[in-house]
Formats: sequence, C-alpha cells, structure tokens
Amino acid sequence: MSETMIDKLSLDRLRELFQLAGYRVETLMDPAAGSAYLRSATNGIAFDIRPGNAVPGEEPAFVDVALIAVLHVQGEMPLDLVNRWNATRRFARLHFSAPFLVLTSDMSVAGGVTPAHVRGQIEIWDQLVQQLVTFLREELAALAGPKHAQSGPQASAATAAA
Repeated sequence: MSETMIDKLSLDRLRELFQLAGYRVETLMDPAAGSAYLRSATNGIAFDIRPGNAVPGEEPAFVDVALIAVLHVQGEMPLDLVNRWNATRRFARLHFSAPFLVLTSDMSVAGGVTPAHVRGQIEIWDQLVQQLVTFLREELAALAGPKHAQSGPQASAATAAA
C-alpha cells in the first residue's frame, strides 16, 4: 500500500483535498457556533463542509464532516417528492423545513481511508448535487403540467441560498 492513510482531518487538509478535486474553497466563521467551516459550490449550488467529531486531545482535528447544501424554496414543496428522492438515492438525504430544502451527506475517515477514497466521496457528493438539480427540474415541471395548467404551477424551482 503506497498511499498514506487519512485517519483524521483538519480544515486545511480538507480544503486541500477539495482543491485537488477541482473545487474552489473558502474558509468562513460561524458566529453562532464560534467555529470555522469551509464553503464551496458545484453546478451553481453552494454547499458547506462542516467539521464533525473531534479527535480527543487534538482540538483542530476531526474524523468526519457533514456536506450540506441549502436551497431556498419558493412556493410549495410536496413531501412525497422529498420522500421519493430519499427512497431512490443512497449516501445523502434530502430534508424539507419550509422554506428550506437541505441535502446532507456525511463523510468519515474513522479507521483510516486513502486519499482516493476521500476523492471518491467528493465525486459522489458532486453527482448527487447535480442529480438533485435535474430531479427538481423534472419533478416540479411534472407538477406544473396539464393537471395544473389552468391554475399555473403550484411549486417553483428551488434556488441556491447564499
């Protein structure tokens, strides 16, 4: 095994891994939590990269992160649409809390993983965000189809929250 195993992360290391995958990444501070996190985007959708469980005794190190994309929904969002997404996808979950639609995924390095594994997880996240955009366009267009032609669309496309 020639690759160095990753068994903990820091924001700097995580930023480097995302940049190696082709992402622009910025560091932000959450004033409510008093902690730093990363922000990036894919397919026009901004997402946060938030540190998870800290490695005991190594304050800036953590073993997992949450990837979180928040979309602002204008109009209605049928819960069966959210449930349909969750029933047909792995690795990430969609949640709706009006007026926000939130896509989340966890990435863990607990026990040690290769940089290629982390890269693979980043690629899965990217694909899921792109699939979500397509899914929402298609599903919301179908809702606005002939059944709602007289009254107009009942739901509009989600837009990225800044």
